[in-house]
Amino acid sequence: MSEYMKYKDYLSTISFSAEDEIFSGKVHGINDLLSFEGRSVKELKKSFKETVDDYLRTCREVGKSPDKTYKGTFNVRIGTNLHKHASLVAFEKSLSLNDFVKQAIAFALENEGKLKS
Repeated sequence: MSEYMKYKDYLSTISFSAEDEIFSGKVHGINDLLSFEGRSVKELKKSFKETVDDYLRTCREVGKSPDKTYKGTFNVRIGTNLHKHASLVAFEKSLSLNDFVKQAIAFALENEGKLKS
């Protein structure tokens, strides 16, 4: 299971270097590379919040949107059997495969608590 933190709708991955005895994190869902670190969990959380707050302040000052821009298109690699089954179900429902996948993703997001890790 991956560890992450959330602050102001921003997520970050967390890692630990035993050699350096330091936690580090990377903020996701933004247009730039933001990383932070701390020697304790308390320090790490504080650093994460300060990093996000500083980034948002800087974005406001320069008139830049902090959030990553998503195009709405992406490639999905699935096995041939799953692809065939999805295509047949979409056809039976009079849906394009694209609409079927959009509905499947929306359904998964509405039921994210039931998703397997």
